[in-house]
Amino acid sequence: MKNLLILLLAIPMFSFTTGEVASIDAITRALSSGDAETLGSFFDESVEVAILDVEDIYDKPEAVQKVKSFFTQNKPSAFSQVHQGSSKGKDSQYCIGNMTAGGKTFRVYVYLGNTGGKTLIQEIRFDKG
Repeated sequence: MKNLLILLLAIPMFSFTTGEVASIDAITRALSSGDAETLGSFFDESVEVAILDVEDIYDKPEAVQKVKSFFTQNKPSAFSQVHQGSSKGKDSQYCIGNMTAGGKTFRVYVYLGNTGGKTLIQEIRFDKG
């Protein structure tokens, strides 16, 4: 009986961890292919988007359009993750990497926060590499 109880309590931990890894992996794939729609599916309702020197907070549809426009001007061909981590309380995550796009290299920062039990992108930055 104790083993069953422990198993039932442990299952949500494993599924939560798997979900986090899958989100970062999916975000990495979307950045590699320049898929703004898939990337946008991970956006929170408002997102801070910084593209080079232009930075603002946008609602989700506007943020997707800004990223899509950037990807149109700079077609991504690869993204390599340099660093990934989470806060001490596991309520936020981040991913830093290099994206090759349009013959240039951009440093990409993605910050994910926990909103309503979901891990969503709250900030994304594209800086000159």
